[in-house]
Amino acid sequence: MSDQKKLTTGPLVLMIFTTIFGFANTPVAFEQMGYGAILWYVLGALLYFLPSGLMYAEYGAALKESKGGIYSWLDASISERWSFIATFIWLSSWVIWQVMVSQKVCITIATIFCGHDTTDTWHLFGLNSTLTVALISILFVIVVTFIASRGIDSIAKVSSVGGLAIMGLNLLLIIASIIIFFANHFKLAQPLTNVSQLATSVNPQFQSPIGMISFVIYAIFAYGGLESLGGVTDSLKEPEKTFPRGIIISTIVIGIGYAFTIFLWGISTNWNAVINNNNVNLGNITYVLMQNLGVVLGKALGMSTNAALTMGSVFSRLSAIGMLLAYLGSFFVLIYSPLKSFIMGSPKELWPKKVTKLNKHGMPEFAMWIQTTVVSILIAGIAIASVLAHKDSKFLYNVITSMSNVSTTVPYLFLVGAFPFFKKEKLDRPFVAFHSHRFMMFVVIVTMITLIIGDGFTILQPFLSQDWITAVATLVGPVGFGLIAWILYHTRSKRKSNATKTEN
Repeated sequence: MSDQKKLTTGPLVLMIFTTIFGFANTPVAFEQMGYGAILWYVLGALLYFLPSGLMYAEYGAALKESKGGIYSWLDASISERWSFIATFIWLSSWVIWQVMVSQKVCITIATIFCGHDTTDTWHLFGLNSTLTVALISILFVIVVTFIASRGIDSIAKVSSVGGLAIMGLNLLLIIASIIIFFANHFKLAQPLTNVSQLATSVNPQFQSPIGMISFVIYAIFAYGGLESLGGVTDSLKEPEKTFPRGIIISTIVIGIGYAFTIFLWGISTNWNAVINNNNVNLGNITYVLMQNLGVVLGKALGMSTNAALTMGSVFSRLSAIGMLLAYLGSFFVLIYSPLKSFIMGSPKELWPKKVTKLNKHGMPEFAMWIQTTVVSILIAGIAIASVLAHKDSKFLYNVITSMSNVSTTVPYLFLVGAFPFFKKEKLDRPFVAFHSHRFMMFVVIVTMITLIIGDGFTILQPFLSQDWITAVATLVGPVGFGLIAWILYHTRSKRKSNATKTEN
């Protein structure tokens, strides 16, 4: 690739922004912490996003020819055993993601047709709403697996349309909020009377010291996905200057973008009036806030009550359509891409033969169906546990979100922790972000502490409150998949050792 065609800072920042910035992250942040989320999102940018981005860039630049993704990064830094286990835990994050999104798809469909979340009223075959949504979610995952295993990936192109729709929603939020702000004579729906509100939570669940600190995991989750861009350094013009500059600018832009967007929700949304009720949960919060935004905008423009309610319904439907397109596009890719990358990038002898076999469409079909079985069991298990414990949908989506946050961020502990070992390896390094060993160790330690605090307090909180379902479910991904990986690696290594002894 010639220098004229290589990426400069501007396109790199745009690429990072579109990959990382998630529209649905800010409604969740406002639901959980109100304005208090702003501080934690800024800290997440400074203590995780910026340093880890530079580390991942070094990994990707030195190992750009590797096909195994983060497995290759870890394998070049630490032992094969721990690389396999860590990447298997990373794979659990995508499994949990499927559990979460498959159920959120039901909410988007309900919102598109009804203007709001009606899944609490769904009943099939005598099942209650929780089990009905779980059943439909399982069927959805099965159908997507069947289609994706046939290599029909053109449906994934809807993700680009979904991306444009999400950008449109961001623009709609900004314009509507500005109009409301001026029309209401600069009065906020959620009052901001003290600077301490920018660090504390209006939500009782996050008012304790442990609750507040545990929220850092939401901020880290919001900046997740940067590891997927680690390999673009060879496409950059002067990568040793362009990537650090791009990461620094992206940290500022995305950090301010998240903080500004969280503040915008406070212009139209009063936390107690809109969010503090049992019908609002982490699954439907985006559509609740968008519907409220439309209603408040209608009133600010002098519309009648019915017209304002209609505008609210239009806003919620538009957001649901955008999110559905994004969910579908992502699902059809992510149901096989991380799995295939791991299987094809790691040594084949570590896997049973059926798992590594690709069908005529180039898909690891057998492995995909195993993954779908695990996803289905998790969906059913969480739903049944919630019903038996007499928990509502708010509790269900809190559990799923906690599972997703922890399972997504635990692998970052391995990537950051392995970085000093990676720096010791003799590799061709076209890009180096950390030249000083002492400074590199300082950055690694700070980032590790941030991740450990976030994951540790998130895991600890349900145990302290004796919420055993959330406590067990949160550990299912990292512990369960880590244990499976250890057993699989131990078994295959033992067989390989025995085969070698037999040959000798």
